[in-house]
Amino acid sequence: MAAENKQKSVLNIVMGAMTFGEEGKEGARVHDLKDVEAILDIFQAHGHYEIDTARTYSGGTSEEYLGKINWKKRGLVMDTKLYPNAAATRFQGLGTNRISHSPEDLRKYLDVSLKALQTDSIDMWYLHGPDRSTPYEVTLKAVNDLYKEGKFKRFGISNYMSWEVAEIVGICRANGYIQPTAYQGIYNAIHRKVEPELFPCLRKFGIAFYEFNPLGGGFFTGRYRSLEDAVEPGSRFDPNKGQGKNYRARYWNEPYFRALSTIEAVAQEHNLTMAEIALRWISHHSLMKREHGDAVLIGASSTKHIEQNLIDLEKGPLPEEVLKVLDEAWLSVSPYAAPYFH
Repeated sequence: MAAENKQKSVLNIVMGAMTFGEEGKEGARVHDLKDVEAILDIFQAHGHYEIDTARTYSGGTSEEYLGKINWKKRGLVMDTKLYPNAAATRFQGLGTNRISHSPEDLRKYLDVSLKALQTDSIDMWYLHGPDRSTPYEVTLKAVNDLYKEGKFKRFGISNYMSWEVAEIVGICRANGYIQPTAYQGIYNAIHRKVEPELFPCLRKFGIAFYEFNPLGGGFFTGRYRSLEDAVEPGSRFDPNKGQGKNYRARYWNEPYFRALSTIEAVAQEHNLTMAEIALRWISHHSLMKREHGDAVLIGASSTKHIEQNLIDLEKGPLPEEVLKVLDEAWLSVSPYAAPYFH
């Protein structure tokens, strides 16, 4: 797209819309459509245009909010996802609805997403996580049928094990189905579980990596310093919310806080913010490359945050001393890091 010509970032940047949605819905932080549009104005001013949402985000209202802003007229492209809570209820925010990746549920909930987004087609549709209770052959045939109907242009997968990615590609190739061209997964300077097996797998099959959690859901910003720290109600680390329990299981432990303290010390020495270190690391020192189609997903709860994060993503590489501390921090927490898959 022409908008790419305005990009100053090393990697493609995608706007994660998890925080957009109706007040009172889990994960929703931006409730006014004017605020949503102001955030998107800044995002687009930096030359970016791809939006990522999911049926689960903000109880389904993230898609609804995006549907109300005339995203096509703005020149945006839209991606959404379907998480199978039949396989893992703790990751799904749709109440008691049981959702699988059966042909019936895939069709039903893709149509729900399209209706919420006020469109008959989107750019990319993801299987948001593995439904191991439905044979992949059955799921992938249904995905291909929906693709042939023109409901989406690209097929993505998220939160699968590397061997499952290879299995999925094999099934798709053997049957002439649309193959996944993007994998969305967790990756940051203090969570590198995707590097040993998943990245080689994706490179072999020509699948781009879409990275989420560059800031660890806010953990990698210096906002929290100990297990006893208070957290804002409704935030990613709110222990009274399902999302908060998931994030606390991922990062909220002594080894991670010790690692953060060493990073914070070197950040102060070099007059850098924690968030800047995280974003410059993912841009310049991770395994991600623009030529592979790789992209960084960033969310925002305010115009201030999105502006600063985009500026940081346009900066250069980090000093060697900072990189050394980051590598040591990862080595110290790697035995405690959560899996990259669900």
